[in-house]
Amino acid sequence: MHTHILFEHPLNEKMRTWLRIEFLVQQLNSNLPIVDHASALHFFRNVGDLLDVFERGEVRTELLKELERQQRKLQQWSEVPGVDQHRIDALRQQLKASGSVLMTAPRVGQVLREDRLIGLVRQRLSIPGGCCSFDLPTLHIWLHSPQSTRDAQVARWLESLQPMNQALNLILDLVRNSAPFRKQTSLNGFFQDNGEDADLLRLQLALDAQLYPQISGHKSRFAIRFLPLDSENGIVPDRLDFELACC
Repeated sequence: MHTHILFEHPLNEKMRTWLRIEFLVQQLNSNLPIVDHASALHFFRNVGDLLDVFERGEVRTELLKELERQQRKLQQWSEVPGVDQHRIDALRQQLKASGSVLMTAPRVGQVLREDRLIGLVRQRLSIPGGCCSFDLPTLHIWLHSPQSTRDAQVARWLESLQPMNQALNLILDLVRNSAPFRKQTSLNGFFQDNGEDADLLRLQLALDAQLYPQISGHKSRFAIRFLPLDSENGIVPDRLDFELACC
């Protein structure tokens, strides 16, 4: 049985930002609880990256616009004969509720941005080895405080991201499920097609091929070049089958 790898590639700036946020939030949650310097630095580095992403654009505005757009798309779907009306209504209610919560929540990342400990650690992260105990005695003492105290503080920080997370997960779920995978074939390691206003390309490739896709393009047109993992000795077959979804 072949193992397949899923690659996702954004076709516009908002989707690029959303995938980065999703990735960073997953990283935030992957090394909990914080028990030592290693797990603390993993957490704080990802918080810092997340705040950098938030500072580059209007995350809340873009998410609210997308929640509206998805509601309009569902409205169109509801007029298609034979569609599951209950499912459509439930999704529209979820989108609406998520939009209301996000609209009344504080600015995305505000709680993290205003936290003194996060601010102190963030300042030192760009310095090689700058989070030693003599550089950051506040972090050192925090790491010696009771586990329950640390856990509660981390939970508060993560809770502050919930309104954004909920909206983002809903949107990405709808986008990812908006198009089925279809079998495609590349010739001499190359494939191109029209994006038809897609936001996201999803590509499944057999692991044993030892190839990876290099994707370029935007919502109206894209090109995929398949390259060998071993750039010296790897071989790209004349014809390569893969699965592709334009979402």
